[in-house]
Amino acid sequence: MNDDKNLPEWVPENADKSVFATEVMPGIKARHDGFEESGFSKVVKRRPIVKRKSFSVAEYKDGILSGDKTMLSRAITLIESNAPRHIEKAQELVSELLPHSGKSFRVGITGVPGAGKSTFIECLGTMLCKEGKKVAVLAVDPSSTITGGSILGDKTRMENLSRLENAFIRPSPSGGALGGVARKSRETMLLCEAFGFDTILIETVGVGQSEVTVRSMSDFFLLVQLATQGDDLQGIKKGVIELADAIAVNKCDGNLVEKSTLKKAELAGVLHFLNSPTPNWSPFCEVCSAHTGFNVMEIWRRLQEFHKKMLETGFFEIRRAHQKREWLHSVLDDEILREFYSKPEVASILPQIEADVEASKMPVTAAVRKLLSAR
Repeated sequence: MNDDKNLPEWVPENADKSVFATEVMPGIKARHDGFEESGFSKVVKRRPIVKRKSFSVAEYKDGILSGDKTMLSRAITLIESNAPRHIEKAQELVSELLPHSGKSFRVGITGVPGAGKSTFIECLGTMLCKEGKKVAVLAVDPSSTITGGSILGDKTRMENLSRLENAFIRPSPSGGALGGVARKSRETMLLCEAFGFDTILIETVGVGQSEVTVRSMSDFFLLVQLATQGDDLQGIKKGVIELADAIAVNKCDGNLVEKSTLKKAELAGVLHFLNSPTPNWSPFCEVCSAHTGFNVMEIWRRLQEFHKKMLETGFFEIRRAHQKREWLHSVLDDEILREFYSKPEVASILPQIEADVEASKMPVTAAVRKLLSAR
């Protein structure tokens, strides 16, 4: 018999008893000592808890500057963390890498769900990598408004691109941010630039007339459309179209070639009557097929013309300066809201004010004034 009364007889006498634990069958209540009374428990080996190594700011910086993709991924995870202990280290890392950033061409790509943005990015990214470019893709996935979770499936979609050595794909949850752009996407871009990526493609979750965030963080804004999308009236509606530096009518293959050509002519006419978001640049519309690769590189050549022209005129630096200013105000708005809701005075009266507003006992404007005057 085994001397240890807490373990079954079949446990070897020379076994390390401290590494064994019980796993009770579903629906059977365990005793206080961890073993089921009826004898149906089984002894399993407890998995050791492995604590993930914590890296210093210097280690993150050296890893990124030396081209370590694993360290880049870990640094982005640090940036995206909302844990208070990570925020200070993340900001210190961004400060250290700031002098090494800013040398890439940032292209924001947006369009309605189903327009083929991911396929277009994979096609373009693969072609660029074959030409020797270093391409980073920041694919922002929608977050659930109920659970807050995301599928983060864009890396799976871009299977061929993800295999290439000079490509890097980072899916991130939108976190409910306006325009589907992750709140930390700007800082992630800085890390990718410091790593050495010369082309950054930013994919958003979709498009609506209020989605302008991608415009404030990209050098070139590309709108992906479909030939079968909406009626003629949709093409002349302002909004995201007037923010575009170019429009690509995707899926120009098979029986959609004729419709795509007609859509191109329609959208080109619309762009002609809209003011360009970029001085000395005339937005264009072109057809393409991300599935076959038709005209994709031709569109990229036009983007390169844009980049060269903006560098020559000095507008590239002006746009980057505006981006930094908008980033400042965006973060400032977030921090003001966070501090406001964390005030004890606000937290104590907010539930009652919410209840009064819901019961129509207090106008919304009056409720806001009362919250703002809380001391």
